[in-house]
Amino acid sequence: MTGPVAGDRPDERLADRSAAPDAATPAAGSPAAIRAALSAVDAALAQRFDSDPDADIDRLLRARTDAVDAQVRAAWQACIDEAAPLALFAVGGYGRGELFPQSDIDLLVLADSQAQTAQAEQLGCFFASLWDAGLPVGHAVRSAEQCTEAAADLSVLTAMLEARPLAAGAVAQMALQAAISPSQVWPAREFFIAKREELRLRHARYGDTADNLEPNLKEGPGGMRDVQTLHWMALRIIGTSDLESLVSIGQLGPDELTTLERERRTLSRLRFGLHLVARKREERLRFDYQKLLAERLGHVDNADNLAVEQMMQGFYRSAALVLRIGERLLQRFEEQIEGEAVPVSLDGVFEAFELRRDYIAARDAEWPRDASEVFALFAAWAAHDEIRGLHSQTARALAEALARVPSFVQAEPALRERFIKILRGPHPVHALERMARLGVLGRWIPAFSKVSGRMQFDLFHVYTVDQHTLAVLRNLARFASGVADERFSIAHEVWPRLRKPELLLLAGLFHDIAKGRGGDHSELGGDDARVFCSTMGLSESDTALVEWLVRQHLLMSVTAQKQDIADPDVIHRFATKVADREHLDHLYLLTCADIAGTSPKLWNAWKDRLLADLYTATRLALRRGLEHPVAGAERAAETREAAQAMLAAFGARDDEIAALFARMPEIAFQRGRPDQIAWQAASLRGIALGDTRVRARPVSAHGGAHAGALEVFVHSPDRDGLFAAIVATLDRLGLAIQQARVLDGPQGAIFDTFEVVPTDPRQPPSAEDVERRLEATLAGPLERIKPARRAQPRHLRHFRIVPQIVFASFNKDEAASARTTLSLVCTDRPGLLADVAQTLRKQRLRVYDARIATFGERAEDVFQITDGRDRALDETQQQALRDALLACLEGDSR
Repeated sequence: MTGPVAGDRPDERLADRSAAPDAATPAAGSPAAIRAALSAVDAALAQRFDSDPDADIDRLLRARTDAVDAQVRAAWQACIDEAAPLALFAVGGYGRGELFPQSDIDLLVLADSQAQTAQAEQLGCFFASLWDAGLPVGHAVRSAEQCTEAAADLSVLTAMLEARPLAAGAVAQMALQAAISPSQVWPAREFFIAKREELRLRHARYGDTADNLEPNLKEGPGGMRDVQTLHWMALRIIGTSDLESLVSIGQLGPDELTTLERERRTLSRLRFGLHLVARKREERLRFDYQKLLAERLGHVDNADNLAVEQMMQGFYRSAALVLRIGERLLQRFEEQIEGEAVPVSLDGVFEAFELRRDYIAARDAEWPRDASEVFALFAAWAAHDEIRGLHSQTARALAEALARVPSFVQAEPALRERFIKILRGPHPVHALERMARLGVLGRWIPAFSKVSGRMQFDLFHVYTVDQHTLAVLRNLARFASGVADERFSIAHEVWPRLRKPELLLLAGLFHDIAKGRGGDHSELGGDDARVFCSTMGLSESDTALVEWLVRQHLLMSVTAQKQDIADPDVIHRFATKVADREHLDHLYLLTCADIAGTSPKLWNAWKDRLLADLYTATRLALRRGLEHPVAGAERAAETREAAQAMLAAFGARDDEIAALFARMPEIAFQRGRPDQIAWQAASLRGIALGDTRVRARPVSAHGGAHAGALEVFVHSPDRDGLFAAIVATLDRLGLAIQQARVLDGPQGAIFDTFEVVPTDPRQPPSAEDVERRLEATLAGPLERIKPARRAQPRHLRHFRIVPQIVFASFNKDEAASARTTLSLVCTDRPGLLADVAQTLRKQRLRVYDARIATFGERAEDVFQITDGRDRALDETQQQALRDALLACLEGDSR
């Protein structure tokens, strides 16, 4: 039989067999004795782990394995007759001798069918003793034939490959090995192909990157499972699970073995500590444990890096090295199975290289003789971008030669020119990615090596700095492809206007290179960029452009998300800083690539349209000339004329259009887009002045519609609590407000416009649903509309931002009364905006504009508000609002 033994729990008679004759001293093998012994061992091992940062982690794992071995054997002897035809093996990680504090204890009992039936009661006693002792035991009872059948499942075979005898003679050991031998199941070639595909799918399941905010130490890319997979492949293909023996047969270099073993021990130490901190079987470095584990491992905060960031950087670097060496060894296993392929020479300027099984390789056995040959490799690779990758022998030679790659400061002019040619050649971003992954870029630009694996302990930056930088470069490569991407509505149109695209690549490479040094990373990075560009021989104008882009890479994002880009003064100030079309083109593309490369969830339709609108408005301002800034009246006239033409094109008469425009607030023509004004005006058709109308439409920027994002227009008689009720309803619909513009129209009507995106893109509400729900809300009493109560997500609990509330008063122009700007920075949470709106309502304040920005766990919202009489808030009102907001933010434990 397989799986759990019949009669999982022994009866009282069997339990008495393991009871101690002396109540004060539990009998060996009894649950009490096992529990006491292992508790003492675990406490001692934890103390050794904490007290000695240099303790050999392998010795700790071996000590725990030995302790468990002793107790499992004791329970076996207490329950199983010595003459019973049963054999006991440790399998899986336990069989490998890697038993972490909370690891499962996997056991295999080998017995023929007759013995399984005869010994069922005794086996039940054995397993029950271990369970009663609190051990996380998994077990199977199989005959040799059943082992062969079960091994058809690759994971079962993998566990049995590392079977280690606990109570098994030589005959049983040979029987088990014969039952799962390649001649019986999973020959070497099929095993390798299946395990390689399993590894690929596992990497994809965990995001295909080791750089997640909460990485999985065991299953994630570059984690412990990758190292174990190499052991299993070696065992099946070569016949040894000892990687050291691969050195003698040329499958693994001594330096590769040293690196792999060092990083395995680093990962093991992290996992051991994680089990101690979590006190349960936990393989993922969750936020709940990161700070505690960093402290337990002895990391200390410093001026530039938090202790947790230091720990995580160590993990990311270890994972990257495991991936790098694992990729080489997989190639060598493939060659071991398939045999050497016939090399195919590359022609022309790349004749120093050839293809071996579609991997690029150096033909010279002494390659590389100097750094120029290293750069020649990446140029050849980029020119033949379709190949599978770098041949393992050449990859090893490259790793051994890294120390001979100089920094750009020390390099000869000819080598610098080679690097610039790579940037100007085919697939430059792919070349930079490969240089980064293989360690060359960090040697060439030492500042890049310092941000390799560097994470920031927040929810905004999903990737490490180096991985984020490469993501930005990949986005730029998409823009360069010439293929329109609906996520970036005009990027493919802007890219062809770049004079020297390599300058934008350099700006992307350097924009975050100074993270973690203290000070303003934009300014420090600008200094780095200037030194690099001037040293590389770029002209002063090109150097100045790259430097400016690095220093100002946040300018466009901040302007678009925190200021009213419909305000001509905002556009004029931004255009003055940009100064010309060339700077605008580069900054727009860099900003799009930067935001989209920060987190897969950060880029959305609203940001796309916002940046496209800012780009377009600034381009027009530059064309007009900065000495001729557009006035509000001129802007309104242009918008009115364009919107009228749109309505006329759909058959509206001039008198009808004039009547519709008369019902709209004049400031709307200054702040709105022509298409928006036309849409809102058309929405007013057929309703009386006191009626309510809600319209919603998909957001589109320059013709590109984005699923889920909506623009919502609300026209309704004004009354207290209206804004709060709308916000609460949108929140309940699962829509996050990105921007709100609240305008007062003629005869007490409101003209509110909301830009919203779904919180769950998989289930976005339709425009019809939004219209129906909002109209139903506004048809009834607003007092009953309350914010939804939802639990705070787990990860947000680990990030607390002290609320910052700032007031500023201004009188924009004669068309607007004096208002107060409320700036709020705090920890984000579900329903935050709805609660803030409710607080403003209770204070009897009016909202005229809201700009909502969320950066991971950080919410940065700006509101324009007045009191109930349309006046700016005085000091007493500001203090009352401050107190109410703090009570709302700090008193809510959700």
